This record gives sequence, structure tokens and C-alpha cells, in this order.
Amino acid sequence: MPKETRSFAVLGLGGFGSTVALELARFGNRVIGADLDERKVSRMVPHLHSAIILDATDEAAMREAGIDRYDVALVAIGRDIKASILATMNLRLLGVGTIWSKASDRTHHRILSKLGADRVILPEQEMGRHSAQMLHNPAVQDYVSLGNGFSVVNIIVPEKLDGEAVSALAIGSEHDIRLLGIMRGTEYLEGVGEETLLEQGDKLIMLGRRADLRQFGRRL
Repeated sequence: MPKETRSFAVLGLGGFGSTVALELARFGNRVIGADLDERKVSRMVPHLHSAIILDATDEAAMREAGIDRYDVALVAIGRDIKASILATMNLRLLGVGTIWSKASDRTHHRILSKLGADRVILPEQEMGRHSAQMLHNPAVQDYVSLGNGFSVVNIIVPEKLDGEAVSALAIGSEHDIRLLGIMRGTEYLEGVGEETLLEQGDKLIMLGRRADLRQFGRRL
């Protein structure tokens, strides 16, 4: 298998799991999707490298299906907390290198973390925070949390800054943030400097602490 691709096993093909599996496959990765529901599996067959009916709580069945040969596994099992826990345990026993698991609440999150999941996701809460950031500041189009209070955000250049130089943003003098780059439409601008002229609608790719980024966004 080419080194630039990775292999992923997605266990649970509900709304969340199927979306992740399809996106990973779209990026050119080798993806196997597994679920107990035959209908969910059938829907994924044309789109994934493999889609199988599988009981993720059965370690022997997981091994027979070759789940241990995948680089990364995502436990996307929905409301069945017991099945989610057992699936995560089985992946650890199988020696899968990287395990992500979906949690339904904070208690479930703590259990999965203790079992050795490399990352535990609370999709509704994470999407809630994501939406709140954008609702709070309409200039913020998207953001990614990096942990320790740092985020990367896309901030749209407003009409009042059209034609102004990057220096007008006063990034270094007034705000403890960094400009990583500028997207203009579908083009990434190379060699952005203090004299680069901004255009309305440009996306500023900014790195900094959330409070500093919010303050910067409000000033724009």
C-alpha cells in the first residue's frame, strides 16, 4: 500500500461513522466499515474498500476480519455504551496502533480514556462549541482547536480593509497572534508580508489563543 495513504477501520456506520468513513475514502485512504445492521453495511459497499457485518464486541470476529491489520480504528458505535466499551477494549487487545472512540457523555468519555483510546470524541459538544464560536463572531468562518487554549481560525477580511496592507492589521503590536497565510478564493497566497494588500473576502489563517483571536475578530 502506498505510504501516503493509511488504512482505517470504522466500527459503527450510523450518521457519524458513515460520514467519517466516506470522507476518509474520498481522501484516497483504504477504509473498512463495519456494523451489525445489514442495511447500513449495504449502503456503504459501493463507496468503501470493504464493508462488513461485524460484532465489534467479539474479539475473535474482529481478528478474523483483519481489523488488527489497520493503522487506525474509530469506534463510532452510537447509544450502546457497553458495545462501545468492549469494541475499544478489543481494539487495544488486537494491538491497533491508533484508536479513536466516540462517547455519548462525560462518564463514557472517562471510561474510554481509561481503556486506552488515543482520542475520545464528543461530537455534539464539539460541534456545539464550533457553532458557538462562529455565532459569537460572524467574522470567524471556521476554527480548529489545537489544545492548551490555542486555535487556528479563518477570519474574513471585511470591506473596510479592502486595499489595505497586512500591516494595517497590527497583528504583532496589538495582538499576540500570528498570520499563517491568506486564502483568496481557492488560491493560497505565497510570500505574505507586511506590504501584501488585502481584498474583501480574503480568509486570514490565524494562530493564537482563543481570547486573543476573539478580540482581534471583534476589532475587525
